[in-house]
Amino acid sequence: MAHARISANLPPDIDPTKAPIAFGRRALPKLNEELPSPELLTQQRALMALCDLVHDPENVYQAIEIGFLDNLKTLLLHHDSTVRQKTTEVLSIMASHSVGRQGLIQNGVISALAKLLDDPVDICRKNLHQVFELMAKLPEGAVDILQAGLIPFLVVKLKTEPDEIQELILDTLSNCLHVEASEAIAADAVTILKEKLTHPSAVIKSKAAWVLLAIGTHPDGKTNICEEVTPVLVSLLTDTDPEVQASATGALMFATIKPQGRFSALHAEAIPPLLKLVTEETSKARLSAIKTLTMLAELPGGRKTLLDHTEIFQQCLNDPCETVRRAAQTAIRVIQWKPF
Repeated sequence: MAHARISANLPPDIDPTKAPIAFGRRALPKLNEELPSPELLTQQRALMALCDLVHDPENVYQAIEIGFLDNLKTLLLHHDSTVRQKTTEVLSIMASHSVGRQGLIQNGVISALAKLLDDPVDICRKNLHQVFELMAKLPEGAVDILQAGLIPFLVVKLKTEPDEIQELILDTLSNCLHVEASEAIAADAVTILKEKLTHPSAVIKSKAAWVLLAIGTHPDGKTNICEEVTPVLVSLLTDTDPEVQASATGALMFATIKPQGRFSALHAEAIPPLLKLVTEETSKARLSAIKTLTMLAELPGGRKTLLDHTEIFQQCLNDPCETVRRAAQTAIRVIQWKPF
């Protein structure tokens, strides 16, 4: 399915001539002096040159050392959209380097970028969400985003942003919510993510399920998922996209840790599609499917159904993956359990 893409092309009236960068790192101090210039064209050229230079992590390190980030934080609120676009682009490139991510954390860039969450220019918002997504991959970056109080705003933005940006937000949330999910739960994230599970885009469906999986690792999140989302997750077990199947099965696995989640999954007839995933040796969802079925076997109705399919788990005992073999052994033991 075709989607509109956010263009990073500059307006036709902007002079793309770049500042000279022949001397590499020697150019950085001069560019840093040009960033606060009252001349708009000078600022634009300096930022374009900087976009080229910061692809080199050594230049990123020097740029941080000589104080570039203070000027860049100021330019985030510039009246000119091209300046804001190139400033966010510079920060996005810097965040792709380990040294850049550390520098952005130490210089409070996350809070400064948050002021652009409602920027009218799509590419500016896309760039800032790329920064957040990259920062959230670090534990300290995820903590920074949480401490900045951004989670409720990111959850709400899932309702309005273009698909490209939604994908970035979902990746950011997935990493942050593994650390702490209470703010997302309070912001009604489960309801919003439930809607994303029926999105036309397989990527968004898959990423939404991964965020639900992160929420499901927290006790309150399990309860919310059990009550609201389990039937939708079961419906995704037969999705044509293997990534959607894998993420939905993972989220369902955490939901069925709670008794009400097991009852809900059993009522939604989760066993047949889960068994099918177990028989598909190439399925990314296979291990999660075995573990989910093991939990469903703890219900009398689930055990009764699964007793007729123990040969599926017997076949898994010869699997080359030790984790799968152990999970299958546990499943067989639970399914065949009898009260004394």
